[in-house]
Amino acid sequence: MSATRRQVLARSGALGAGIAFAGSVSELFAGTASALEVGREGYGPLVPDPEGLLDLPKGFRYRVLSREGDPLRSGEGRVPSNHDGMAAFRGRNGGVNLVRNHENRPTAKIRVPAVSGLTYDPMGMGGCTALELDKHNRVLHERVAIAGTSTNCAGGPTPWNTWLTCEETEDKAGTNGYTKDHGFIFEVDPYDARRTRPVPLEAMGRFQHEAIAIDPRRGIVYETEDAFERPFGLFYRFLPKRPLGGSGSLHAGGTLQAMRVPGVADLSAVQETGASFDGIEWVDVPDPLAKETAIRFQDFGPGGITHAQKLEGCYWGGSCVYFVSSFAKSADGSAADHYGQVWRYDPERKRLTLVIVFGPDTDVQMPGEEPDNITLAPGGGLMLCEDGEGAQHVFGLTRRGKVYPMARGRQNIGTPEEPAWGEFAGVTFSPDGDTMYVNCYTPGTTFAVTGPWR
Repeated sequence: MSATRRQVLARSGALGAGIAFAGSVSELFAGTASALEVGREGYGPLVPDPEGLLDLPKGFRYRVLSREGDPLRSGEGRVPSNHDGMAAFRGRNGGVNLVRNHENRPTAKIRVPAVSGLTYDPMGMGGCTALELDKHNRVLHERVAIAGTSTNCAGGPTPWNTWLTCEETEDKAGTNGYTKDHGFIFEVDPYDARRTRPVPLEAMGRFQHEAIAIDPRRGIVYETEDAFERPFGLFYRFLPKRPLGGSGSLHAGGTLQAMRVPGVADLSAVQETGASFDGIEWVDVPDPLAKETAIRFQDFGPGGITHAQKLEGCYWGGSCVYFVSSFAKSADGSAADHYGQVWRYDPERKRLTLVIVFGPDTDVQMPGEEPDNITLAPGGGLMLCEDGEGAQHVFGLTRRGKVYPMARGRQNIGTPEEPAWGEFAGVTFSPDGDTMYVNCYTPGTTFAVTGPWR
């Protein structure tokens, strides 16, 4: 396992230096309404949980909604392993509907049950489950939402209230026992299983998908690729034939393109916050299904294409799309090192701007150790899931750049002598902002957190 950001900083003598990261934090909240900030110290120190599950600030409480291995209320089997990306949708009578990814590979402890009519590949262990909650966060129903997929990592909600779940794999039929090709996006209905089609959105590409964000005016879908080896992933956009056409409209097809930044082969080479590039080009992907060659290896013409390591989070803010490179390491083949970048693409101006950089000289307390899932918080600021080594937290980040702990996982998956904790994932808020939902990846646990949100 590679050295963590904290270990690198400790060795370099930067630990505790308290140097602020480069860039404007306010940039992360573009297009969101201003709201009352939480105090300088957030909601106060975390209080140890006597149940040994989840530490929260005083006044906050949690409810365990679902744990891996428990029976699904639908009777379809057991709650699967590896809880990952998640979204919350407005439900009936003040309730909430959750859709939850399961990043199951062939070695998964508990697979997503293969349910008739909802299974893409019987040998695929991944998929999604759906929970229906009442207004008090009591579970009314829990079922399989899609099955037979693989390595369902993140994704994103659509403006028409469905969930796009993304496979973070490129395995083809005949690999790892699969009977069908994988590496696709699937559309999942959070309300009714009968409206979910276990059919891949092939025109949106076959690659190691991570997350998506949709332009709410134009209907363009932006996609990130978290490729694990050189050449690293690309940043894509999908131009649907039926933009904003509602549920099922993405099956009508469209055009997949990859971003080319003229003169920039690797985004990690850009280290100056505020650096902007005009004239961004979008190049048609030669073979979106990657029948013979993975997309990132394909020939994009004389200008080549622009790569980046660990392209993960993606969200829409204001009139722009934001995407995250969680880290880059020259030892892995990147052009330069960083501990996180946030990029903004303005489609109106065709301009790409680097707005945030986490680097070796940044504050060790910032949530920059491979920040993963991210969501806008209703009280102002962000919530970020930490994905590194050691203790695992959900961190809050205020508009002024103040970082505070919101939750800490207490489920020890190591030993008493060498404890370890599962990462957090899928942080999201109820439509009314009263509840934060978050997953512990291992052991798979879904929490509902309520309290004095400001």
